Amino acid sequence: MLDRPPPPSHETPVPAGRSPQEYAARVPAPIEQILFEVKRLIVGQDRLLERLLIALLSGGHVLLEGVPGLAKTVTVKAFAEVIGGTPGRIQFTPDLVPADLVGTRIYNPAKGEFSTELGPIFCNLLLADEINRAPAKVQSALLEGMQERQVTIGKDTHPLPNPFVVLATENPIETDGTYPLPEAQLDRFMLKVLVDYPSFSEEVVIVERITGPAIELRRVISLEQLREMQKKVSEIYVDPAVRKYAATLAFASRPGKVKGLEDMAPNIAYGASPRASINMISAARALAFMRGRQYVLPHDVSEIAPEVLRHRIVLTYEGIAAGVTTESIVRRLLDAFPAPRIDLGDRFAS
Repeated sequence: MLDRPPPPSHETPVPAGRSPQEYAARVPAPIEQILFEVKRLIVGQDRLLERLLIALLSGGHVLLEGVPGLAKTVTVKAFAEVIGGTPGRIQFTPDLVPADLVGTRIYNPAKGEFSTELGPIFCNLLLADEINRAPAKVQSALLEGMQERQVTIGKDTHPLPNPFVVLATENPIETDGTYPLPEAQLDRFMLKVLVDYPSFSEEVVIVERITGPAIELRRVISLEQLREMQKKVSEIYVDPAVRKYAATLAFASRPGKVKGLEDMAPNIAYGASPRASINMISAARALAFMRGRQYVLPHDVSEIAPEVLRHRIVLTYEGIAAGVTTESIVRRLLDAFPAPRIDLGDRFAS
């Protein structure tokens, strides 16, 4: 069993030689340009915008959960416009078949041969709207594309464009005609972001912008620039202590593994898989890049941990009946294992 570490005496500091002001000044210009352009249309939702950008930089997929009317679809389209990518959108319904997603083979009687018609999945940013309305066969077809970055039509395999990111929305308030996503598919999403209502002042601005003159977004980067940034993100330094911290959070989510958290075991059926540890590091790298750093701090991991863990923890019936939520489980984990202190100032001092 894993022992609980003593709480640190203070929060993770900024490494020696750098100030918070210097960090802000070193944020890559394309990041600022992307967020500035998107925010010309999208009001508020800063956490959502940051998480979507993390997914784009790390090549992960995002599950968005929120009630209708919170600009989830508009936000996805806005990102596609500003990065110059090809957007795709599928409105999932119970009568959808896999061919509607990946494409199909069509017989041409004039030529006496089959040709392949590719489906809407062949794009850079795929908006899977109300994904929990898709039947199991369609979810399985999407799963191959998300994991393998390719789809199979007949006997032929077709690679998907690079980059390829799935941004799926889920409506939590309706259950009629829905198919809950299996844990295997949920695990393929790097992040699950909860989209909440705007504040009153934000809503006033939203109404003003939507009912006013149309806002035309401009492209600020190219796909080639995005791929270059993805390469830089993959080269961000991760200290062994940070990797250990990410693995600790995932390991502690599994019932009965940690001393001092035994009371959580009856409420958890399954904890996070090792994919959670991997995704925490990948997302933390993107977050560090967005903040102008060449290295990951433990605080980056703890900040992104709720989005990485919340959809990977499966509660027992006893836990659900007792009112336990995955959010409360994640809070317990972060309280039990706060971000450790590491000093990378000497290594990256300029």
